[in-house]
Parts: sequence; structure tokens; C-alpha cells
Amino acid sequence: MILLARHGETAGNVPPQRFQGWRDPPLNARGREQAAALGAAVATEGVAAIWTSHLRRARETAEIVGAALDLAPRVDERLAESHRGRWEDRLVADIEHEEPAAWEAWQRAGAGFRFPGGESLAEHQRRALAALDDVRRGPLPALVVCHGGTIRVIAAATHPSGLDAFHELAVPNAAVLKLDGQERWTPAA
Repeated sequence: MILLARHGETAGNVPPQRFQGWRDPPLNARGREQAAALGAAVATEGVAAIWTSHLRRARETAEIVGAALDLAPRVDERLAESHRGRWEDRLVADIEHEEPAAWEAWQRAGAGFRFPGGESLAEHQRRALAALDDVRRGPLPALVVCHGGTIRVIAAATHPSGLDAFHELAVPNAAVLKLDGQERWTPAA
């Protein structure tokens, strides 16, 4: 079994929201509290390994959880959020207002969507799934601490609509999803 968890909250996750991508902000105080609660929530899952993105917000979350479970997180850059190019560090509202055609394309997402100056969702999906293959070869159950977009591209791999379903899955900060053997996603209890 693999559990996927989104990192705790950062300043970019609260209004006015910013596109973070590969920006590297730390967790805020609430994010550190969420990470501690995440550690408590997965303590009964028998987690044998923790994997994390290299980005600070995910690494910090994984380190807090790892301290609670006495596990050292393994860092894998392929678990990072999508590289969002020139949108990184910009306010969501500004992009929506200043680049309406690009914003509309983002709202449709899909395999063909590419962040301006960044990577496509299909590229993000390929690297995230490759990382997940390595997680499966290690000790299980495993907890993978990553990002909302990373969780969405992984979930979209088995969705009938593929990456067109990217925006259908809500992934709040510190949310946990369970990947079962049939590649179905369910919220972890």
C-alpha cells in the first residue's frame, strides 16, 4: 500500500494564493501543525518508508512525520510539483486577469497543457509515475509526501478521462490518499 500526502500549508496556499511550482517556501505555523497531525494520522498504518519531494515544503512535512514515526525520509526530485515556468510566484488572480486564454487552457488542463515556460502535465505525470514505481520496489507500506499537482497527475493515470480529470480531485494541504492494489484512490481514514 502507498499513501500519498500533500505537504502542509505555506504562505502561498492562503489568500491571496500564489503559484508555487518549484518555488521553495517553508511551511507556515499552520503547515507545521498539519504535518504533526499527519504524523499522528498515519501512525497506525505501519508505514515502513517515507519518500518526499526535494522541495522544502514537502521535505519539512516529511521530516516532521518521519520524526514521529522514527523514519528518515528519502528525497526524490521526481516527486516535485510541476515546474510552472513564468507563473511561479505570481498571484493566481493576476494570471487569471492578465492571461485569460492561458488561464482558460489551465482550467481545461489535460495531457497537452504546458505551463508557460514550464513543463507539461504529461511530463510531470511521467516522472511522478517513475518515482512511484521505485517506491513500490521498496519497503511497503510507504508514505509519499509531495504536492497537490503530483497527487493529481498520479491519480489521473488511472482515471478514465486521464489528465483531463486533473482538476476533479481536490487535494487540501496535509490530505492523505490511499493507493490500493487496483490503482483506485480513496481518502485515508
